[in-house]
Amino acid sequence: MIVVIGASFHGGEYYTAIKFPPDDPSLQWYTKIPTAQFKALALSFGLATLAALGACIIGIPAALGIVRGKLPGRSVISSVFRAPLQIPAIVTGIAFLQLYYLFGDATGLYFQGTFIGLYIGHLFVATPYVVGTVTAILQRFDVRLEEAAFSLGANRWRTFRRVTLPVIMPGVYAGALYSFMVSFADVPISIFLTAPGFVTYPVELFYGMENDFDPSILASSSLVIFFCLLVLLGMQKLVGLDNLLRSGSR
Repeated sequence: MIVVIGASFHGGEYYTAIKFPPDDPSLQWYTKIPTAQFKALALSFGLATLAALGACIIGIPAALGIVRGKLPGRSVISSVFRAPLQIPAIVTGIAFLQLYYLFGDATGLYFQGTFIGLYIGHLFVATPYVVGTVTAILQRFDVRLEEAAFSLGANRWRTFRRVTLPVIMPGVYAGALYSFMVSFADVPISIFLTAPGFVTYPVELFYGMENDFDPSILASSSLVIFFCLLVLLGMQKLVGLDNLLRSGSR
């Protein structure tokens, strides 16, 4: 990261290799970031945010069902939710592309190259992180806290909102953060489900590096690094990185 950030301040002429330390430091490449990269960055940010939100909406009830549910086959259900972590991302991308083609041939609705299709693919790989972190906390949850709330007259919804949810929130934050990061940085799935003029930021950088190296890539990448650092600082202020790491590691 230091090399990328440092090289982005190179003030010389156009060059075809990363130059570090930079000569004649300048911000010239930050002013030459293509509009396409900003559009791709906005798409990736919105997509990752929605993927993290959707993962929480699905993951929290799923974790509660896995830990506390009485349905048979809970271990199988848990394995199904962990399955996306075991499948190579490029296989997931190909599978979704084929699925969308089959669905489109049957219904006339083709989701490849659309935001909905891309979102479903990212949601598929993001949800297991929320399920895993929330499950880890629920397995250590002291149910006597809920029993105390019931004894004081609280109903199930109020007990969940005032007792259960605050306790599992570190796991929710950790899972949401991991989901956001996985979605934001994804290339293998996105490269199959995007279309020309509709690409995510990592794919845009991938195409830029593949065709002809542009120093503006270093500048936009540096902006993303600074943004990620701000997100980590914000999470530290909100819940504490120690809690996030402890929830994620279990």
